[in-house]
Amino acid sequence: MSQSSLAPTASRLRRFASMMYEGVLLFGIVFAVGYLFDVLTESHDALMFRHLRQFILFLAIGVYFLTCWRGGQTLPMKTWNIRLVARDGTRPTFGQLLLRYLLLWPLPLLGALLVQAASMKTGYTSTDLLIVFAPFIIFVWSWFDRDGQFLHDRLARTRLVDAKAP
Repeated sequence: MSQSSLAPTASRLRRFASMMYEGVLLFGIVFAVGYLFDVLTESHDALMFRHLRQFILFLAIGVYFLTCWRGGQTLPMKTWNIRLVARDGTRPTFGQLLLRYLLLWPLPLLGALLVQAASMKTGYTSTDLLIVFAPFIIFVWSWFDRDGQFLHDRLARTRLVDAKAP
């Protein structure tokens, strides 16, 4: 058992701050990959090759996270002293990292579907603005988890810990 397995769970506030910072970096990645996609496919409309574009962006974001998580931290995680470890405190396997990436999508997508349903039900298009809250639905599980971890971490057998803890 390593020192990281003894480290406490990173606070929700620090995980939230890291997630906000991550969003800024992801904006750059999505913009750059989207621009490159548009240039290479000569698409003139965001709906042109829509599903291929979404798949390419899913892969690009995945490559970013999997590459960074192999070292235990993305830049925002380093900034906020958060480290990704396996449940036993060791370095997660590639399989755990891939599973974590795949499992982090369903809850935010469910949140997006709920926003769409609310928008359709109310008839107010301004309800669509609630979409900005969809990614934060992953925090709901953490309030019920005995260790305060996210659902995708629980299922992938990983943990987000305080990197500066002794």
